[in-house]
Amino acid sequence: MTQLKAFNFQKWLDDHKDKLQPPVNNALIWEDADLMCTVVGGPNQRFDYHVDPVEEFFYQMKGNAYLNIMGENGPYKLELKEGDVFLLPPYVPHSPQRPEPGSLCLVIEPKRPEGKHDAFRWYCLSCNHLLHEVQVELKSIVKDLPPLFKAFQENEQLRTCSACGELHPGK
Repeated sequence: MTQLKAFNFQKWLDDHKDKLQPPVNNALIWEDADLMCTVVGGPNQRFDYHVDPVEEFFYQMKGNAYLNIMGENGPYKLELKEGDVFLLPPYVPHSPQRPEPGSLCLVIEPKRPEGKHDAFRWYCLSCNHLLHEVQVELKSIVKDLPPLFKAFQENEQLRTCSACGELHPGK
């Protein structure tokens, strides 16, 4: 085993600042660890809800953000103020929103157990009816997600609510 050593996190943030803003907005700290430690930057806005089969730990390091949570009675907002930490239980539909440019959040979650799937859902913005869900055995956020999002964005039938007829903007 090689000798273990720490590194300066602030220097790492400075070295990766180009990835922590649009269009990428995130960077994985370690590629070969059992924990996925990701830094996510703002601004971003998304319409999908992520349903994760594992817990997610959030530490809002800089700026403010919030999670839209889809609850039993519809969506609600969970504020993440600078300095806040939050542990999201598994299988809670959530949509991270980072409206502030330069905001930074550390998100830590275990790699998925073999055979476990993440789900991505889109709900009607008018009546909260589930429009579309896709499940994937997530290996790479960068490679696995863009085709799923593109398929929803480009398909007007998937984006049209069967309950109220509203057309979801897609992105």
